[in-house]
Amino acid sequence: QQHGTAPAAKPGSSRSAAGSISITAGAAGKLLRCSSTGAAVKKGDPVVVLEIMKMETPVVAPQDGTVASVEVAKGETVESGAVLATMNA
Repeated sequence: QQHGTAPAAKPGSSRSAAGSISITAGAAGKLLRCSSTGAAVKKGDPVVVLEIMKMETPVVAPQDGTVASVEVAKGETVESGAVLATMNA
């Protein structure tokens, strides 16, 4: 069972993403909403909202920063561990 928010940020990325901090999916799901590139976010703000097991699950910023890139499209299904977005501190 999935619980609440699942922030999963790792420095770097296997892709050549724009930001230094990767926001990854904690579980497989479908992308419902995401912040736009260049958006300023505070620690704990939702960057991406996934639908996981028919529940909206926000993936939050691990620290204050700016969204550098969005790696998935609205409606796209992602696997656990997939890079959803990147950000810079």
